[in-house]
Amino acid sequence: MACPNPPRWLQQRAGGVVLLLTVQPAARRTELAGLHDGLLRVRLAAPALEGRANEALRAWLAGQLGCARSAVQLLRGETSRRKQVAVELPVEQVCARIEQLLAQAQSRPG
Repeated sequence: MACPNPPRWLQQRAGGVVLLLTVQPAARRTELAGLHDGLLRVRLAAPALEGRANEALRAWLAGQLGCARSAVQLLRGETSRRKQVAVELPVEQVCARIEQLLAQAQSRPG
C-alpha cells in the first residue's frame, strides 16, 4: 500500500482524499513544483481571474490522476493561494501518482 504514513499534504476522507495545496497562478507552465511548507506546490499557467486558475487546477489534477474533472472538487481557498481539493479516488492511487510527480519535480533542473 502506498502512503502507509500519509504526508501532510494528503488527508483521507470517505470516498477519497483531500489534497492540501499552495498554488501559484500565472506561471510559465502548469506543473507540480514540489513542496512548500509541507503542502503540494502547483504552478498554474492560468491567471487568477474569474475562477480560471481554479478550473485549470481541477482539469490538471484530473488529467494527472486519471479521473474525470467531476471527481475533483475545490473545497476551500477559492480566492486564496492555499487550497483544499477533494479527489474521489482511492488514497493509494492518489498517493502513488503524486509521489511520481514529486520525484519528477525534484529531478528537474533549477
